[in-house]
Amino acid sequence: MARVEAEFFGGVGEQWATVWEGGAVVLGPLHAPEGEPLPAEGSPISRALRRLGVIAAAGEDEFATVGLGRCRDTEDWLD
Repeated sequence: MARVEAEFFGGVGEQWATVWEGGAVVLGPLHAPEGEPLPAEGSPISRALRRLGVIAAAGEDEFATVGLGRCRDTEDWLD
């Protein structure tokens, strides 16, 4: 199970991610603060998705591959 969060406005923001397996944290908590470069291994969300087995499509990262960018607000996921 993963918990991921992104808070962006105008292209600037932060990401958080944690992954659990069997009730134990196996990745994170990870945080990419605003204004800091992303680590070479990728954003917290992409790293969490990779841990869950997501393989990025050609030319995309894991975030885009699973369609997380299609809804910009929490309310949009309810549809």
